[in-house]
Amino acid sequence: MAPQTATSQLLDNCLTDAEFPELPGFTRGKVRDAYKLPDRRRLLIATDRQSAFDQVLAAVPYKGQVLTQTARYWFDHTGDICPNHVISYPDPNVVLCKDLEMVPIEIVVRAYLTGSTNTSAWTMYDRGERVLYGHPFPDGMKKNQKLAQTIITPTTKPAGGGHDAPITEAEILETRLVTPEQWRELAEKSLALFARGQELAAKQGLILVDTKYEFGIDEHGTITIADEIHTPDSSRYWRADSYAQKFAAGEEPDSLDKEFLRLWIAGQCDPYNDPIPEIPADTLIAFSDKYVSLFEQLTGQKFDRTDPAVPVRDRIRAALVSELPEYFKSGH
Repeated sequence: MAPQTATSQLLDNCLTDAEFPELPGFTRGKVRDAYKLPDRRRLLIATDRQSAFDQVLAAVPYKGQVLTQTARYWFDHTGDICPNHVISYPDPNVVLCKDLEMVPIEIVVRAYLTGSTNTSAWTMYDRGERVLYGHPFPDGMKKNQKLAQTIITPTTKPAGGGHDAPITEAEILETRLVTPEQWRELAEKSLALFARGQELAAKQGLILVDTKYEFGIDEHGTITIADEIHTPDSSRYWRADSYAQKFAAGEEPDSLDKEFLRLWIAGQCDPYNDPIPEIPADTLIAFSDKYVSLFEQLTGQKFDRTDPAVPVRDRIRAALVSELPEYFKSGH
């Protein structure tokens, strides 16, 4: 048998399945596998599964670890603005957190006119729409242009993993998805979190372009941020030093986020109507390197590349046995 290359070892050690039968209340999302524990706790395990255009397409080395550790950085730096769901971090890919009643909308905050998905502001604007999510837009704007002010463009959060759909503030209040008081607090906290994100990203030479927040309500009625925050899966980041030059030339900004993969896919096919081709190994490794680079540039911390010779799933299981021994019987 031929020796394994470093690339194949990395790709073979991606975490694609984090289902452990000893734990209760298992559910699977596009990226995270979750468990509902009986004591108002949840366990979230970020896998290396990569989704785009509402499909799981591949696995990216270290992705789950990057997401969990990036979110950890931001949860640590925004606790004064909004409480978060974190209880502990048993493993670099794992969060033990509060089980919340989730708010049925996603709060998307945008500072630039950009994007490539059907619900992105640029795609809608390019189709000729001039009122986006209830916000009027002037004619003559260009892709990746900075907006006059930061805006909130919420989407519905359908059960069962369906497609997000644009919704306006007026529609949210009319349909009573949340109370007016809750909406006001959600909007204020989202804009404050985004401003903190922009401030800290700018100090590291990055532009926080847009992001998505998910909130829940705890047993005391407190609005709490959940899931992830300012990660390259939920946010768009551009390198600040080249943005103006790229924008003036009509070129895509230097990005450190999922848009790299979206643009690669869109260059191969129409992702909404055609089968998406298999993503080459070197593209997945380049994507992994972008995620790691973003973590290091954003946080100023060195990313701990866990040993690729140790199966990620085995490492996580050992951490769970230590953190939640009541669910794991010896000998299993």
